[in-house]
Amino acid sequence: MRSSVEIYDLATRRSSVVWQTEKLVEAPNWSRDGRELVINADGLIYRLPLVENPAPEKIDTGFATRCNNDHGLSPDGQWLAISDKVEHGKSCIYILPASGGVPRQVTPDLPSYWHGWSPDGARVCYCGIRDQVFDIYTIATNGTDERRLTHGEGRNDGPDWSADGQWIYFNSSRSGTMQIWRMHPDGTGVERLTQDGHGDWFAHPCPNNRKVVFMTYAADVFDHPRDLPVRMRMMDMDGGHVETLFELFGGQGSINVPSWSPDGAAFAYVRYFPAGN
Repeated sequence: MRSSVEIYDLATRRSSVVWQTEKLVEAPNWSRDGRELVINADGLIYRLPLVENPAPEKIDTGFATRCNNDHGLSPDGQWLAISDKVEHGKSCIYILPASGGVPRQVTPDLPSYWHGWSPDGARVCYCGIRDQVFDIYTIATNGTDERRLTHGEGRNDGPDWSADGQWIYFNSSRSGTMQIWRMHPDGTGVERLTQDGHGDWFAHPCPNNRKVVFMTYAADVFDHPRDLPVRMRMMDMDGGHVETLFELFGGQGSINVPSWSPDGAAFAYVRYFPAGN
């Protein structure tokens, strides 16, 4: 096996395997009705029903056949945001019906990597790379009113909105190593939440606004590569009570995008096995 799609239950503190495959699959999102996950593999997007012995079902994304692991469903479950580079040779954010259809371009400047929806579904947040500077942006879903929230204070990446709309959580290297921070959606009120000196990435606040899950690399790891020992960790919304939930062989693709269940009782992730084994 290469990839194991799994679910961690907060009540039991145990993981269960949903599906395993020899393919490299990434970044599970949970559907709003709780019945399936959305994953990517080989540049395509699939839905994975949460049933015994599930079989992935391809979602029609039209011309977008080079999708990366930055994708996710809108708060009402009607729309799917994807990041694809077929048209422009760089990652571009598109929106299409969740059931499949023709992608509509959202971001005019590239590359842009989707990471989250605002709770009202009116905007998306993303990491944009401009002149080799990684910063956090938001934009209306009709492609207007782009707002730059960070300004080159180290590398800024992995934004995700809190369910109450008050915060955008993100990771930034502005303090040295990559740590978890948060700010208001207008870029004000920036707060550092982790203080551990490790490489903390991809903070995802849960739908009930109680906890934040994130992934941690060793301090000497640059960026967010695949196939390394990492820790899945959790903390309070204000950064308190940080705890390690479990360790896994993973990294890039494990939990890049929001993957909480609709009730906030569990989250999905991908565990990897060494390539060629």
